[in-house]
Amino acid sequence: MYNNGYGASYHEQRLQQMMEQKQLRDFMRMYSNLVSRCFDDCVSDFNSNTLSDKELTCVNRCTLKNMKLNERIGQRFAEENAKLMEDQAKLGR
Repeated sequence: MYNNGYGASYHEQRLQQMMEQKQLRDFMRMYSNLVSRCFDDCVSDFNSNTLSDKELTCVNRCTLKNMKLNERIGQRFAEENAKLMEDQAKLGR
């Protein structure tokens, strides 16, 4: 289909770029949601330009909780993906 392999290489590079852009968008969406959620849950006093100790503790806990959640989701996704790949390999035999 491709004359000299150039087309395949170009399409692979383009696919890689698209995947990287999607990963960046997904990361930025996750980060934005985290900031929004923790801000909405923790910040209540707008009389100061700094966070109170209570707000700071809340933001730290909220951030840690969400980071651990996302880490666990990533682990489960990797486990399920490995099972899927293993099942597909068994079917291919």
